[in-house]
Amino acid sequence: MADLRAELAARIRATLSQAQGAARDRLRSARAAQEAATARLERTRRAAAEVPDRVGAERDRRLAVIDTRHADRLDRLTAAARGAAALAAPGAAGTGWDDWAPAPLPRGQRADPVRVGEAQVPGGQPVPALLPLLDSGHLHVSGADAPGCDAAVSGVLLRCLGQAEPGLVRLAGYDPEQLGGGLAGFAPLAGAGLLTFAGPGGLGALLDELVDHIRRINETVLAGEHSSLHELAAATGRRPEPWRVAVLLGGEEPSRHERGQLDRILRTGAACGVHLVVRDIDLPQRPTLRRLTADGDGARLSGLGTLPVRLDPSPPAPLVSRTCREVAARFSAGPPPALLADLLPAAEQFWRESATESLTVPIGDGADGHAVSLTLGDYPPHALIGGPSGTGKTNLIFAWIAALTTRYSPAELELYLLDFKEGVSFARFAQGRRDPSWLPHLRLVGINVNTDREFGLALLRFLADELRRRADAARKHEVTTLAELRDADPDGHWPRIVAVVDEFQMLLAGRDAVVREAADLLEDLARRGRSQGIHLVLASQDVRGIEALWGRPALVAQFTLRIALPKALRILAERNDAAQSLPRHHAVVNDESGMAEGNRIARIPNAGDRQSWNDLQQRLWRMRTPDAAPPRLFDGDAVPLLTAAPDLRELGPAEPGAGAPVALLGEVIDVRARSARLRLPRAPGRNLAVLGTRVDEACAVLDAAGRSLARQHRPGAARFSVACLDPDADTAARSLFAALGDDAAWYDEQSVGELLDETAGELTEAAATPHYLLVYAVDALRRLPGGEAGLQQLRRILHDGPERRIHLLGWWRGVARLRADLGGPASRTDQIGAWVALDVQGAELALLYPGPGGPHWYPRPWRALYFDRAVHRTGQVIIPYGPQS
Repeated sequence: MADLRAELAARIRATLSQAQGAARDRLRSARAAQEAATARLERTRRAAAEVPDRVGAERDRRLAVIDTRHADRLDRLTAAARGAAALAAPGAAGTGWDDWAPAPLPRGQRADPVRVGEAQVPGGQPVPALLPLLDSGHLHVSGADAPGCDAAVSGVLLRCLGQAEPGLVRLAGYDPEQLGGGLAGFAPLAGAGLLTFAGPGGLGALLDELVDHIRRINETVLAGEHSSLHELAAATGRRPEPWRVAVLLGGEEPSRHERGQLDRILRTGAACGVHLVVRDIDLPQRPTLRRLTADGDGARLSGLGTLPVRLDPSPPAPLVSRTCREVAARFSAGPPPALLADLLPAAEQFWRESATESLTVPIGDGADGHAVSLTLGDYPPHALIGGPSGTGKTNLIFAWIAALTTRYSPAELELYLLDFKEGVSFARFAQGRRDPSWLPHLRLVGINVNTDREFGLALLRFLADELRRRADAARKHEVTTLAELRDADPDGHWPRIVAVVDEFQMLLAGRDAVVREAADLLEDLARRGRSQGIHLVLASQDVRGIEALWGRPALVAQFTLRIALPKALRILAERNDAAQSLPRHHAVVNDESGMAEGNRIARIPNAGDRQSWNDLQQRLWRMRTPDAAPPRLFDGDAVPLLTAAPDLRELGPAEPGAGAPVALLGEVIDVRARSARLRLPRAPGRNLAVLGTRVDEACAVLDAAGRSLARQHRPGAARFSVACLDPDADTAARSLFAALGDDAAWYDEQSVGELLDETAGELTEAAATPHYLLVYAVDALRRLPGGEAGLQQLRRILHDGPERRIHLLGWWRGVARLRADLGGPASRTDQIGAWVALDVQGAELALLYPGPGGPHWYPRPWRALYFDRAVHRTGQVIIPYGPQS
């Protein structure tokens, strides 16, 4: 039992011990949990205590981020605004006064807004404050800050002047309080008419004038086709009317009428280029009106909200006066010419026009922004151009030629150009030594012909022949006009012909046969040429004093197209003085015979730039047809060469039975490059006398005759005897002798008698090979030993030699000496069948010339009068060929 009890007690103790241990474990766990909970609580309490601080820090952090982002965004916005302002108002519209200079805008571009100061952006960089004025609206300035208002007005006006071409901004001032002193810095503009003042009480008249101007712009310039001058300028590339800015600086309260006019200008002025800058005069609110208020605490500009504006300082007075003087000077000098490119069609449109009905091309810009055109056709058929030296006649002709030759092909248009003044203006259109190109439409260029009226007459004769050819063709096809002829004969070559004669009065100077024939031909061409497509363009500094036009109203009446350059006289009708007030680079174009109602003012482009012309001519030249030939270039100052003569190239050894040999003596003054020819058949009188004292020219005539004759004979088929009796001609004579080779014999003073004796002996023999005697200074025979006997032989040779193929080509140093050598005053002269007169007056040639009196001939350097009894009715002016190298 005791054991049982002991075992039981042991088990109870063990169970209690286990229970206690478990209790202790649970207690320790509870204590640990309590401690952990207490720690958590403490941490929670500490965390709860720290929460307000963390929230505040996060809030501050986030606010700081927002502030930074806002500042960055503001910086970006202000930077963008400043960049946009710089783009919107570049150059003269927005540059600071330290670096400011005028910078006119390109043609047709809308005017930029102008800077008046800087808008102050809170927390950001200042932004330029811009005011749209020209082409946009009006400005009202007010406030207690008088210096700030003055600075704003001066700055706005100077910036407007600086961004426009001189003359495109015109100011009108009304300043009754200061009597114009408020615009004193702009006074230099007044001398050029770019600034006008209305005195006290003159506000109404000024506003009436502006309203009338707006009405005129709407009725005649915009004419319902465009809504504003800016739109018209953008469409045409130029501004037809200047901006007008009326500056109204205070004064009495406007009347009811003046209020009404102000309101009309506010509503309609901006579209017509009329703008108001008003100070201290109340204006009603209009969408086109901006208000600038300058008080002591800053300025405000409508359109910028409540942003304050710091106004720019007033432009420096020297800058204002210097700019105004420069603008006035440039405007007084006249506007620059337009661009030649404006007259030309697009390259792909070259040579696309038809000349069947007329030739119509633009010549420049008109006052309304549209091109002014010139027409040559049935009406008007011909043109008269006038203007003093230096006013641009040649430039206008160049512009006209450029417009014509780019629109009409050479098959539609042919040009003949003749310049009577001393110059080579038209030479650029012909083939040159350095530039092989030429204008494909050109058939003739005559330059330096101021002493060669015969060349002008030759051109008129050529045109008269062409007129007859066309009239004959028209009769054959039973038509009357060029358009009908082209229709009836589509395979024929019937281009319109335009003949331009600059300084044409030189052709009609004097009262000789040349003038009479030229005037008759001009009248006939002017009257009948219109129907056959032949048009005359005559240019002159002044038609006053041209005697050949007196009594010929029918001639002048045909020139219904009149073009008057600045200060031109008697080109337009008597009471039409529009040309007297023209600026440079302008012309009055009138196709109503000069009557005032036909006036159109054109701004002529600069067509004289050589490089631009070369580029254009090269392009047209490359478009020519393969068979196109270069034009004939006649230069009155150039001496032609025999080697370049087309007639010489056609000569060659004659076949048996061919025609008589021909001596070439010089170049004929004619439209075609041809030689003066002397035929030497077996007929009486076929000898040549060269008359005058100019050694070089006399030797040149004999030299050309000898060389050209030798070209027609094979070696040994002709004899040449060269005799020189003047030491001054020895070099030239020996040059010819050397050129003639083995067929030539040389004779001098000692041996010339033998030549004459031998040749006279041949007169009794049958004609064998041709024998040409080229004798220099024939009249020197008389002073030689046996001279009288030699003269007797000479007379026999002259009389009987040509029939036996012996021809004398001699030089006599005077007509009297020739007559003496022929036998004296009573001797016959018919053995001299042809002569070339050099420095011999026309009256001296009376005995050698048919009809009463001598020819109308006056000597001039390197010109000669050629007459052949067998061919000519009147003498022919020629140019001796130059010495051969």
